[in-house]
Amino acid sequence: MKKINPAHIGFDIDGVVADTGGAFIRIANEEYGLHSLSLKDITYYEVVGSLDVERKIIDEIFKRLHDEPLSSGIQPMEDAISVLHKYAEHAPLTFVTARPQKEPIAMWLKHFLKPAAHENMRLVAMGEHDNKTPYIKNLGLKYFVDDRLQTCQKLAREGITPLVYNQPWNMNGHDLQTVDNWQAIHALCFD
Repeated sequence: MKKINPAHIGFDIDGVVADTGGAFIRIANEEYGLHSLSLKDITYYEVVGSLDVERKIIDEIFKRLHDEPLSSGIQPMEDAISVLHKYAEHAPLTFVTARPQKEPIAMWLKHFLKPAAHENMRLVAMGEHDNKTPYIKNLGLKYFVDDRLQTCQKLAREGITPLVYNQPWNMNGHDLQTVDNWQAIHALCFD
C-alpha cells in the first residue's frame, strides 16, 4: 500500500487513541470488585452483550469515562501520543468521535498533546456511532482508523478507506485492513 498523506487520515478516540477499555476494566476491578474481568472478555462492541455485569454498573462506569476522562484515569494507547505528534508535524490532527460532549475529551487531548498539536487539531463529537461518514468527508479525509467494526464497514461502503484498530470486539467477520498498534499506524504514512 502506498504511503498515506497525514492530511488524509483521521482517528476515532475511544479504543484507538484512548485506552478506554483498559480504564473500564481497571475501574470495574478496583471500584466494583469485578476482579475476574479482562479486556479479552469484551467480545462485542456493546459491552452489555459481552459481560455478565449489571447494566447499571456498566452505565455508571461509561458515564464517568465520558464525563471525566482525565480524572477517571484513561491513558493513551501505547505509542499513540508520539505518533500523533509526528502526524501533527505534517497536518492538523483530526478526530471524529461518537462521544456526546466535546469538552471533556478536548481537555483530555490537551493534557496529552503538545500545545501546537492541540491548538491545530480538529475534533468532532457527534454523539452517535452511525453517521461519521459526512463529517469525515467534509474534513477531506480519505482514511479513518476506528475500532468499531460496524462503523468501518459503513465507511467502506461510503467511499472512505477504514483501518480497523484491532481490539477483542472486532477481530472476526470482516476482511478490512487492520492495524494492531500505533507503530503500524505510523508505518502507514512514514518510513
